[in-house]
Amino acid sequence: MPSALTTLMGLALIPVAATAVGAATAALRPPGKKVRSAVQHFAAGVVFSVVAVELLPDIVRVHDAFEIGWTFAAGVALMLLIALLERRLEANAADGNIEMGMVGANVGQLVGVGVDFLLDGLLIGVAFAAGAREGLFLTLALSLELLTLGLAIASSVGARGGSRTATVVTPTALSLLLVVGAVLGDTVLRGASEHTLAGVLSFGSAALLYLVTEELLVEAHEGAETPFATAMFFVGFLLFLLLGMVA
Repeated sequence: MPSALTTLMGLALIPVAATAVGAATAALRPPGKKVRSAVQHFAAGVVFSVVAVELLPDIVRVHDAFEIGWTFAAGVALMLLIALLERRLEANAADGNIEMGMVGANVGQLVGVGVDFLLDGLLIGVAFAAGAREGLFLTLALSLELLTLGLAIASSVGARGGSRTATVVTPTALSLLLVVGAVLGDTVLRGASEHTLAGVLSFGSAALLYLVTEELLVEAHEGAETPFATAMFFVGFLLFLLLGMVA
């Protein structure tokens, strides 16, 4: 019988594989703006649904407004700090103060994405520590999100002159940080009190909501807006809402 940690690591490889699929797709046949927009809307709806349906009930149940308030605020503050770091590194790179590595990708973007992968993994580990159902739903939701993230990173690497190999390897290698985060989250927080888990989930929920509003939807709106793409957000939300009700 596989151990709980082995099972967690196996499941954490699902979003890693999704990232690789997205990167390979971008390297071999980049999707058009309309297709990318529809996929990003769908992924945003899925992530938003999992936060609302699976995570928030566990957070609210502890009835500790102070703990939830400061942990949520800390999550927002961290994401804003990462965004600030990205912008400063991008500005330095544009001025020639930072050499772009062999992959030709933007340093600031890769730093931010790496931290994002680590946080996503940590949240998966915490969700599994809170319950197998929450962990499984979050893993599926983040797999869809990372599929689009793999597309985005690979497209960025390719646009800056990276080879086809670098286009696929860069986001896939970064996504392995998700497995590290998942193992840390499950190992450190398994057996933790309900209040501790709720605080960590609140922190992670803030990071996920930032991801939806400031990354997925912002990028989705860069292309031509279509009713179909907009509708995909609600399709993703409704799908996981219904799955949460019947599962």
